[in-house]
Amino acid sequence: MSNQEIGYRVAVVGATGAVGREMVSILEERNFPVSSLHLFSSERSAGERVSFKGESVVVRSMKNPRDAKDIDIALFSAGSDVSEALSPEFVRQGTLVIDNSSAFRMVPQVPLVVPEVNPEALPKTLGPALVANPNCATIQMVVALKPLIDRAGVRRIVVSTYQSVSGTGKKAMDELSGQIALLLNGRVDDIQPEVYAPYQIAFNVLPQIDRFLPDGSTKEEEKMKMESRKILGISDLRVSATTVRVPVLIGHSEAVSIEFERPLSPDEARAILAKAPGVRVFDDPSRKLYPVPREVAGQDDVFVGRIRQDDSVEHGLNLWIVGDNLRKGAALNAVQIAERVVSGEA
Repeated sequence: MSNQEIGYRVAVVGATGAVGREMVSILEERNFPVSSLHLFSSERSAGERVSFKGESVVVRSMKNPRDAKDIDIALFSAGSDVSEALSPEFVRQGTLVIDNSSAFRMVPQVPLVVPEVNPEALPKTLGPALVANPNCATIQMVVALKPLIDRAGVRRIVVSTYQSVSGTGKKAMDELSGQIALLLNGRVDDIQPEVYAPYQIAFNVLPQIDRFLPDGSTKEEEKMKMESRKILGISDLRVSATTVRVPVLIGHSEAVSIEFERPLSPDEARAILAKAPGVRVFDDPSRKLYPVPREVAGQDDVFVGRIRQDDSVEHGLNLWIVGDNLRKGAALNAVQIAERVVSGEA
């Protein structure tokens, strides 16, 4: 019996977080060949149970990386500190680690992969290796732009994001819901911001994601620039990003202006994107059809609408790109990486 038929020993590290739970769900939805599932979390969440294929799997704390011996594939979504501390030991023990944190994304020898964009960067066979999962906002942008860039080249990308609170985690989602409840019940004075302190997130917009850098940009904005260059293989790509947190539970939206090297009409762009893997065109202004986070949440594809000419540059288009940041922006992309490697399609 082949290894593929037997299945793989899969671990999810950070299994009780928003992305970790989504990883478990997607492994089941896509019928990934799992022979045994091992779930790890912080000491605080140890003992919780997560459902997988009709069974209740106990979550264990990761006290010792050697607890993870004999794991074929490990999906990490527990933050940079945990990834830096534990993932090298997993790799030493022969595991393919797919890391959702920012810890290794810009390490030159670590592949940073979106399967629809640069699958050639992946390991050709299953074995000890580390692959980085890109930032959620970067993933959905490059999935939509890569087919257009292949056709018309690229000179510059300008993007403004409208990112949901689930990008910060479950605590942020709970804080938004709690603040809305307090506001609707007239309890304004009871609001005590924590996640996004000193500001409340309910009915508000915050032009800061991650910490500020010396040049006035934020770490999230820097991620979008540097990660796009690495994934697309264009080291001098000009990218200007402004990333904004909005009071939406799930789903990131992006207003993108892209300047091409050669002409590309909106109709041509729609035709290209209609055939692109992982993309769905949802664009009919006459019927008020365009993607919005509420409708895109739970969907695997990246949705694109509002495709129109940008007359401020010679060869420019404007696009509106929306995706579920927990799925394609994180968990789904990680599982797709694993699928590519085990299938030998990388």
